[in-house]
Amino acid sequence: QGQLVESGGGLVQAGGSLRLSCAASRTITSVFNPSIMAWYRQAPGQERELVASIAPGGSTDYAESVKGRFTISRDNASKRVYLQMNDLAPEDTAVYYCYRHLGGQTYWGQGTQVTVSS
Repeated sequence: QGQLVESGGGLVQAGGSLRLSCAASRTITSVFNPSIMAWYRQAPGQERELVASIAPGGSTDYAESVKGRFTISRDNASKRVYLQMNDLAPEDTAVYYCYRHLGGQTYWGQGTQVTVSS
């Protein structure tokens, strides 16, 4: 029910782009659609931080450090959430986690590594 599977991470040079995808294929539509979806990231030795979130109605919120570079979107029909990351910088290097929240319950994906070389 709560499984989230991320993909799309990898190694990219500074200034490059990546698109992360999160699939909630085992979540029924009536649960996915009203869920808040988000991307978090955690760099080595640092706390996990919110990168971007998207509400059921589509409103979005971003960390200051990624505004103007990252875009979160969701496709309720396919139960997927995306994070388009442009103009990547070495400080964006981290493990990126997909997150779902509904009714006090939260679920996390296993994470996907993003490494940006200078």
